[in-house]
Amino acid sequence: MKTDFWLQRWERGEISFHEGEVNHFLVEHFTKLSLAKGSRVFLPLCGKTRDCAWLLAHGYRIAGAELSEIAISELFEELGLQPQIAKAGELVHYSADDIDILVGDIFNVSAAYLGPVSAIYDRAALVALPASMRAQYASHLMNITDSAPQLLITYEYNQLMMDGPPFSVGKEEVRQHYGANYQLQCLASRNIPGGMKGKVPSTEAAWLLQKAAK
Repeated sequence: MKTDFWLQRWERGEISFHEGEVNHFLVEHFTKLSLAKGSRVFLPLCGKTRDCAWLLAHGYRIAGAELSEIAISELFEELGLQPQIAKAGELVHYSADDIDILVGDIFNVSAAYLGPVSAIYDRAALVALPASMRAQYASHLMNITDSAPQLLITYEYNQLMMDGPPFSVGKEEVRQHYGANYQLQCLASRNIPGGMKGKVPSTEAAWLLQKAAK
């Protein structure tokens, strides 16, 4: 999937993938990460998610990565924050108190640009990528975060009935990408009312990924 696909979606305002509400699994299960207030949480491919406001309101700091500068400009506007904007290699760094977002290709995000994070909250990144990119993404994410613990949200449905994004990512694929580095626990799953995009029966699942003991 080319970057132009997502950039054009934001330019045209075709953002049905954007959740106008805070994700219910974030509210229900974020405490399972056992983070101290003030901990820094990384949101890959964050868009302008309302989850950012929830995390900030609950005393956490945010780091994010997002392809679309339109999305991040709107995010800061909705948060009521005036960002400082600077170049960071091939990326653009938007920052304000307790929030840093790197705009550009996530594969250009390095550990040095990102800085230390205590955890990852992946609601919309793994499932946004086609199968051909997910292994590369998962490996890159672990490399730049030192395999920080994750709260991961996935969807599962019959991909033959509808193409993504969001794509279907089942438990075996989660194990394939992350099982060597993490202990995996499926915290909860639920049927999506009306199905994925109102078309296909689908389940949404929350996973807790904690670094495996060596």
